[in-house]
Amino acid sequence: MDGIGAVVFDFYGTLVRMVEPLPPDHHGIFARRGLADQGELWGDQWSVGPGEGEEHTAHSADEAAYTAWERGRLRRRAQSCGVPEEALDELVDELDRAMKAVRLELFPDVPGVLAALRNRGLLVGVCSNWFWNLEEHVEETGLGGSVDVMVGSARAGARKPHPLIYRELLDRCALPPGRVLFVGDMWVPDVLGPLAAGMRAVHVHRPDRAVEGAAPPLPAGAARITDLRDLLTGVTGPCDAGGPGGCG
Repeated sequence: MDGIGAVVFDFYGTLVRMVEPLPPDHHGIFARRGLADQGELWGDQWSVGPGEGEEHTAHSADEAAYTAWERGRLRRRAQSCGVPEEALDELVDELDRAMKAVRLELFPDVPGVLAALRNRGLLVGVCSNWFWNLEEHVEETGLGGSVDVMVGSARAGARKPHPLIYRELLDRCALPPGRVLFVGDMWVPDVLGPLAAGMRAVHVHRPDRAVEGAAPPLPAGAARITDLRDLLTGVTGPCDAGGPGGCG
């Protein structure tokens, strides 16, 4: 892939995976408070969060505003499930903590690939649908020194595949879309969305992937890999042999 100036990765499912101990199950949180029936009505633990492509700029002015919006969503869902008013605040506190108590580890191929891309003179980025503290989680996984640009949905005001988050990403990379390669495991947010924004895309379809099902047919401008190390055979940078002036 000639002409690439930046390689941008999705975070969860592409660079990191969740490992035990897993976040507390919400059914147990409800049951301990004598609210098992309401917990059954809640549904999927993660469904209360913002959806793919949702725009929320009005709530992304700062961390306090965004956190209040997150908690408001939890509170409204709990109310709709019949949780009494006097139990709401403490329940929402615990649900909010539980949803964010994720333990992450890098896929084995990640450190070497990111280091190799930067050694080639390429900008390395992360763009993720994540909580407000994306930067903190990137640091905790040990990638802080390997990433040049981080764009999270909470601060950007929209979730992939909304065009707003890609515009923020491209502004931060300071490159035209055609020089940015987006790499991720989610089909619409990480492949179709970036392609629509003018970027090139690589679909990561790991054998131990979090996303189930067969991989869709590739559209024009996209490629597919099963290991991030496959990127190194196809992506060149200004510091590769023959690059202008070399690097280092």
